[in-house]
Amino acid sequence: MIVVGAGPTGLTAALELARRGIGVRLLDAAPAPFAGSRGKGLQPRSQELLDVVGGVTDRLVALGRTDLRVRRHEPDGTVRDEPGRDTTPTPDTPWPTTLLIPQWRVEQVLRERLADFGVAPEQGVRVDDLTSDDDGVTVATSIGTLRARYVVGADGGGSTVRRTLGVSFLGETREEIRMVVADVELEGLDRDHWHQWGAPDPVPYSWVALCPLPASPTWQLQAGPLDDREPDDAVLAEIVAARGPRVRLRRVAWRSVWRLNVRMVSDYRRGNVFLAGDAAHVHSPAGAQGMNTGIGDAVNLGWKLAAVLRGADDTLLDTYTAERLPIAAGVLGISAELSGQAMWARTAAQVRTTSQLDLSYRDGPLGDPDTDPDTDGPGPRAGDRAPDAPADGGTSTVFLRRREADWTVLTTDAAARVPGTVTVTVDDPATYALAPGEVVAVRPDGYVGRRGTADEVGAWLAPLLARVQTPAGH
Repeated sequence: MIVVGAGPTGLTAALELARRGIGVRLLDAAPAPFAGSRGKGLQPRSQELLDVVGGVTDRLVALGRTDLRVRRHEPDGTVRDEPGRDTTPTPDTPWPTTLLIPQWRVEQVLRERLADFGVAPEQGVRVDDLTSDDDGVTVATSIGTLRARYVVGADGGGSTVRRTLGVSFLGETREEIRMVVADVELEGLDRDHWHQWGAPDPVPYSWVALCPLPASPTWQLQAGPLDDREPDDAVLAEIVAARGPRVRLRRVAWRSVWRLNVRMVSDYRRGNVFLAGDAAHVHSPAGAQGMNTGIGDAVNLGWKLAAVLRGADDTLLDTYTAERLPIAAGVLGISAELSGQAMWARTAAQVRTTSQLDLSYRDGPLGDPDTDPDTDGPGPRAGDRAPDAPADGGTSTVFLRRREADWTVLTTDAAARVPGTVTVTVDDPATYALAPGEVVAVRPDGYVGRRGTADEVGAWLAPLLARVQTPAGH
């Protein structure tokens, strides 16, 4: 396997393959890992998806924070602190709110975990061309020609993989809507708030936000709309100094100019090549959806590729586009809806949507055709997120037990067994609304696969299981 691009999406894809015993090379054209914050919010669902890779989410939580309040600086000089949102964990949702953490830190933690499986990104390796045939993919790179059964293109919005395949990137780029994003060190502001300034008129730099990045001396600066000047150190110093008489820029660590770019592909696959993350969809940064949607792509694709490479029915790979493309389309919608909207003006429904906890594959190809996808029914149905729950008499949880194997079967009867899975006895049947004799199969990506008797679930699961099983503790 070859994964192109060592951002959060590519790292997650490589990790999903490597931890299942699949040989993978991770190629990245940049000479060194990305050093800027760019994305800085890890949504609750992403925290859940990464938790199954033992220790990743625990490490990320230790390096981030969830309790940062927004401090509004009004044009008349008044200051108002916005009320915080509830960050209390519950038995079914251990991470209920966005984790503030810079993208470079997420990548660092993923690289460290990937190293546990003997894989490291190959920096400075450029992909120049690729050709897909029935047996695999030939990849021309700056270090020579490589061959792989499958290739995952996770190489960003300017994806070489996508352009080489000739896949259309539908949407629009609006050059007139620009803002500067930078990582800076400064003095004169407290680090206990996310400081934001706004003016009623859209004049240059009328909107400014300074967010302290946890476990780091830097702040993320966002400011717009840009004027005609290049946002160099002098311009950034001017923006920062305008925040107050004691506020001063000390150093610029990284900067970038963001342009409104809303695009997506119509298909995530061409032959044996798959697209993921920004290579497949780019959108407004509002709502912290980009990095998180890419992680979701990688987790959805990773287990399916690994299963097929180990003997599962290869039609499983056709479900990747079918499940993830509608998700990307929805993300484009919510990010566009939130663009230009103040954080404190977002409704509870909008916050819930951006958490990605309600994303579902109910009406996808792995959903249950015998269940009306528009009917809620008791408990999560096929395609819905599988929530956490106490298990094994209070000694464990569903999420912790999911680390042991790809497929997990939840039951109230420890005697119920489904071949190729780990059986978990849940202590709270109400979370899943388990009927007597009913079991719930949880997919490797943490979504409900099927409900029914152990025999019914086993028959449905058989074509999806790898013939070579993942060892416990993967």
